[in-house]
Formats: sequence, C-alpha cells, structure tokens
Amino acid sequence: MSSTSKMIVINLVVALLCLAGCTSETQTTAGPETSPPPPTVDAHAGHAHPTEGPHHGDLIELGNEEYHAELLHDEQSVTIYILNGAADAQVPIDSTEITINTTHDGQPEQFKLAASPDQNDPAGMSSRFISNETELAAHVDEEGAEHRLVLTINGKSYRGEIAHDHEGHDQ
Repeated sequence: MSSTSKMIVINLVVALLCLAGCTSETQTTAGPETSPPPPTVDAHAGHAHPTEGPHHGDLIELGNEEYHAELLHDEQSVTIYILNGAADAQVPIDSTEITINTTHDGQPEQFKLAASPDQNDPAGMSSRFISNETELAAHVDEEGAEHRLVLTINGKSYRGEIAHDHEGHDQ
C-alpha cells in the first residue's frame, strides 16, 4: 500500500473515531431519548353513561357494557331488571333464575333470584328477577359487604360487581 493510501486510511479511521466519539458524547450529555407517553384512551369516551336505570335503581355493568342490570330493593326484597347496553330498555332472557354472590363478615353466601316476567316479556323469558329473602335485602346496604351478580344471556356467562351507594332505593 502506498503512503498516500495509508494516510487516507488513517484519516478515515481517525474521522470515524471522532464521529463515534461525538455521537457517544452527545447522547451522554443530552440524556436518554424519551418519547412522550401514549395518549390515554378512555374506553367509555364518546357515549353518555346513565347514573341510574329506568326504574331509578343502581346500575350494574355486564360484560363490556353489552348489557346492564338494574338493582332495586327495600327491606323485604331485591329486584334485578336486565337491561340493554344503553341501560334504557329491558331485555328478556331465557333463565329461570339469576344469582347474587355476596361476602359479608368474611363469609361467602349465595342468593337466587327467581324469574318474575314483566308484562311485556315473551313467554318463557324474563327481564325481571326477584328475591324475597330479607337477609339478602339487608346485606345489600351492609357496610363492607361485596356483591356480584352472575347470570347467563344467550349462552354467555356475565358477572357484574354491585357497587351500591348505600342510600337505599324503594321499588
């Protein structure tokens, strides 16, 4: 290799080392590159959320708002209405009962609500379910108790947390 070629190679190597050093130094003094956090997406944006059902009861979300249930109770009974995704109309389902699983005082307990078809429900279907167990009615407002509604709609199982406001609603 000629001396001119050697000089060119040496100059290239020095230039590359300088560039590599500059790049490394720039990254070190500028700190790590960060990108802005991704935008927060609200899954519920774009549609209104009712705060109560058509019977003025507490709403229970079922699935990804595919359905809702509406809870009404007094000291003697608990009534659940099955509603559509917008929570503005009753939806009759093919079930003879639905279940509320509750935990109170550290103990699990299960209550069945029997179908009690509303006047507009087709034969063999119900959008309304009732329990006359006063124990369940008492637990609905019990501080520290947890409740979960369990039911099947069109062959698909749904569970919904009952987050009651503890103010009581009459039927």
